[in-house]
Amino acid sequence: MTEELVFYTNPMSRGRIARWILEETGAPYRTEIMTYGGTMKGADYLSVNPMGKVPAIRHNGTIVTECAAICAYLADSFPEKELAPRPEERGSYYRWMFFAAGPLESAVTNRTLGFVTPADKARMAGYGSFDDVMDTLEKAVTEKPYIAGDRFTAADVYVGSHIGWGLNFGTMEQRPAFADYFGRVTGREAFKRATALDDETMKDMQQAASH
Repeated sequence: MTEELVFYTNPMSRGRIARWILEETGAPYRTEIMTYGGTMKGADYLSVNPMGKVPAIRHNGTIVTECAAICAYLADSFPEKELAPRPEERGSYYRWMFFAAGPLESAVTNRTLGFVTPADKARMAGYGSFDDVMDTLEKAVTEKPYIAGDRFTAADVYVGSHIGWGLNFGTMEQRPAFADYFGRVTGREAFKRATALDDETMKDMQQAASH
């Protein structure tokens, strides 16, 4: 029986991460474009994600939200694509996936919003300090070709997306190591397809809104 895969997203959201990993799997999927202040907060979608946020996927009745979870779930669901970690990669795979979902996103978000953790309260913050996070991430992306070892995995989709956004929007430091890593993981055809799909959808939405 064919397992239906439905992708709920908006091209101006973290849904771009999920689009990338979906394209990496090569699996057919149906896209549902959700609108801010509209369908995203409607009763139908709130039954999928009570947070009223995208992205989300529904795979044969199973709902998954949160980008890191979507990346890990799809990697496990399509093992033939070898996006999930091998036994020897598992520690690094989970370590850096959760590092990006926790300390990295928190540190970048707080800094962007102008919140600075007082030095005497740094131990209360899960990420310590923004500088600690940047230094740790730089070391992680320079020690090995990919975040979990010598090959591309779903963790590179997630970590690479965070770095790409940080460099593009100026919320992360423009370190050469970050640019090198981002260039390495985004040279893939799946990334190019995903970007083209989202860019075209965003263009269509903007044109529709102007009429």
